[in-house]
Amino acid sequence: MDLLDRLLGHDAWTTRQLLELAGTFSDEQLDQEFDIGHRTVRRTFAHIIWNIECWTDLMQGKVVRSRPASNQSLSMLKERHDTASSEFFRFAREVVDQHRFDETFQDTLDDPPKEKSLGGVIVHLATHGMHHRAQLLFMMRRLGAENLPEGDALSWELSLPR
Repeated sequence: MDLLDRLLGHDAWTTRQLLELAGTFSDEQLDQEFDIGHRTVRRTFAHIIWNIECWTDLMQGKVVRSRPASNQSLSMLKERHDTASSEFFRFAREVVDQHRFDETFQDTLDDPPKEKSLGGVIVHLATHGMHHRAQLLFMMRRLGAENLPEGDALSWELSLPR
């Protein structure tokens, strides 16, 4: 297992753990407003997932898919997360294996569009979720969740089958 496997594996696993934990909350709790980040648990998950989907589309030169509604069910968010994480991992693996870190693409969502490196965006996505998961942990704690996971990379690695 190399560094990419560890970074992206941990990122996807930790977000998935929090999605599972969110299943203990009511819709009202998932949509309760907080004075942090994207303001609700549901919208924060939607933001994390949308970033993976959007950046993966941009890096592959595809038309960016339409942004889904921000009120999706947890089951739909889990499905989107699993699909987006797998698609992103496959693309990132190709970039790494082909040594294309410094290859650029057009970020057509910038106005005007700007060139960005594949390696820079892969690192961005590998770290972006961590910031928002910290916000999710704060909101979940405020909603009364106990025994929240730390979400660290070593716990993820120890959870893998040997």
